[in-house]
Amino acid sequence: MNTNEIIPRLNEVFRDVFDDRTISVSERTTADDIEDWDSLAHINLVAAVENEFGLRFKMREVSSMKNVGDMINIISERGR
Repeated sequence: MNTNEIIPRLNEVFRDVFDDRTISVSERTTADDIEDWDSLAHINLVAAVENEFGLRFKMREVSSMKNVGDMINIISERGR
């Protein structure tokens, strides 16, 4: 799976989790870029991404993610 396949699916997940149809993520998107992205939303986001891509992030992966690009890298390695 490559970035071009992952980003549209991530956009839908982000839009659903944050209830904002205008969100458009890139590899450089961080929590600072999305107004309602707090710790609770992060948990919901991680669960929604796991469901969308049929994987489970390891705790160290979640804690090491600095931006959406880090998430994409993990998904491209293990997702479906």
